[in-house]
Amino acid sequence: MPRKLRLSEIAAQAQRADSIEDALHAGDPPTLHDLTESLRFTPNDGRIWFDTRRMLLFGANSFSALRRELIEALGPTGARDLLMRVGFSAGASDAAFVRKHWPGSDDAGVLTAGERLHAVMGMVKVETIRRDHDIPNGTFDAEFLWHDSIEAAEHIKAYGLSPEPICWMQLGYASGYASAFYGKRVIYRELECAGCGSSHCRIVGETTDERMEDIEDLSWLQLDRHTLPKNETPVRTARRKTEASSTSGDTSLGVDFQRIVGVSAAVSIALQKIERVAPTPATVLLNGESGVGKDLFANALHRNSLLAEGPFVALNCAAIPETLIEAELFGVEKGAFTGAERSRPGRFERADGGTLFLDEIPSLSLEAQGKLLRTLQDGEIERVGGGQSIRVDVRIVAASNKDLFQEVQAGRFREDLYYRLNVFPIRLPPLRERRDDIPLLVEHFSRQYAERYRKSITGLTRKASDALLEYDYPGNIRELQNLMERGVINAVDGGPIDILHLFEDTGFSSNPGPKLRINDAGDLETAAGPTDSAEVSRPDTTINPATEREAEMLKRILSDTEGNVSLAARELGITRAKMAYRLQKLELDPSRYRYPNK
Repeated sequence: MPRKLRLSEIAAQAQRADSIEDALHAGDPPTLHDLTESLRFTPNDGRIWFDTRRMLLFGANSFSALRRELIEALGPTGARDLLMRVGFSAGASDAAFVRKHWPGSDDAGVLTAGERLHAVMGMVKVETIRRDHDIPNGTFDAEFLWHDSIEAAEHIKAYGLSPEPICWMQLGYASGYASAFYGKRVIYRELECAGCGSSHCRIVGETTDERMEDIEDLSWLQLDRHTLPKNETPVRTARRKTEASSTSGDTSLGVDFQRIVGVSAAVSIALQKIERVAPTPATVLLNGESGVGKDLFANALHRNSLLAEGPFVALNCAAIPETLIEAELFGVEKGAFTGAERSRPGRFERADGGTLFLDEIPSLSLEAQGKLLRTLQDGEIERVGGGQSIRVDVRIVAASNKDLFQEVQAGRFREDLYYRLNVFPIRLPPLRERRDDIPLLVEHFSRQYAERYRKSITGLTRKASDALLEYDYPGNIRELQNLMERGVINAVDGGPIDILHLFEDTGFSSNPGPKLRINDAGDLETAAGPTDSAEVSRPDTTINPATEREAEMLKRILSDTEGNVSLAARELGITRAKMAYRLQKLELDPSRYRYPNK
């Protein structure tokens, strides 16, 4: 039987809990509570977030194994230099994060936040001995004690006591944080180290005259930790600017992708393919769901091509009536048909010497596809009602939200045109496959619409951030953009965007996928059933033949794909969300079709 607690023990536990709670909220913002509230887990997606940055939960044993591998592969000096540079980068990034989210904090609060972040990350507990800083007068002098250093503990486990201080990554972190905060290079040195047998680690920091923006590389971290020459000039090697921006793409590729927001692996792959094909005249086929930003990628391809000085002309094939598509593409001569009161060039002529972007190309009729194919083969066009061939030099970029090969197999798209267009295909990922970009896109759109509507938005609440990170976005980036515009409009000026500002209706869904609602706890969830009470109360006593045929077709597709909903959706040329919605409506369980032979 468990021992019953005495009243005095219960009171002591309550007092300790209150003390812990007080410590979490103590001090100027950001407090420990503020920082820990910025940490969130989305295990279904395999992601951990610290505010808008993706994190990694890394065990101490794994860190120790990595550290040992670095020491054995690079030697102690090489491992020290590498870990210090990694720490410096992390510290500088965290300082920018604190400055951005708590702009009203004074200098002492920002510096203290760095110490608290060290603790939140589980690296070390920081005790301040002295901290003298006066940015206007250019002074910085600090001393700290580090307790329970993870680096020291793991080094002792692996190698025993060290003759020299070994908290390398933590020193780099402290230097990076203080340097980014101060705007000049700050060096921390470890005078005592628990890895050498001391009861704690003691570090001191002081500034130098070099400005933070002048630090193009971190080779200076290879200097001896115990001495800092007064007139030392850092050796400049491996000069490589890293123009990191939360609203740009992969600038390390050396091309202009500034209008594309994203740093995820999926976006980087697409941008690398664009970089490879841009200098060539090859035809490019962009494949992706509606709303993924195919027009932005087509623009990026044009801007980085040899035809960048020429025109970029776009045509949405789905928006032009079939009777007018030929005139839009090839132009028309005066009097060619009723209403043709003057001659005008088509999109091919207007794009001469540049790029023609044909969006939603599966929408073209088979007849229009044949005329387009002839133009691509010959490089010549004829205006409607004209008899003279016109030579054009145009690079074609086509886009499709359907699988063109499946369209060919279904007889809806010409096979010869498909192979003419499919020279260099590039798949553009849906937003659910590039979740690392969601925080960047949220920040980009919230800032954009806050400026447009002249509102001051202080960010997002925790529930709003969680909902945006977990949502599947059947409408992709276009849907996220609409959500953020709605959120900025609904939010109170000077306040944050809350979940109710984004998903305000209980049956809300901006796409015909699963319905969303906000539950009693204020969290976003998928509605369990129809939200229309009239529909619920009205039993359907008849079977619609069209519905019955649709159910049979879906059963066949599920059987062919062994219950794989994503694959079945691709077979039908629809989104997974739409497929799931149809299955739910028809009460079809995909799990019944899995592993039919087992």
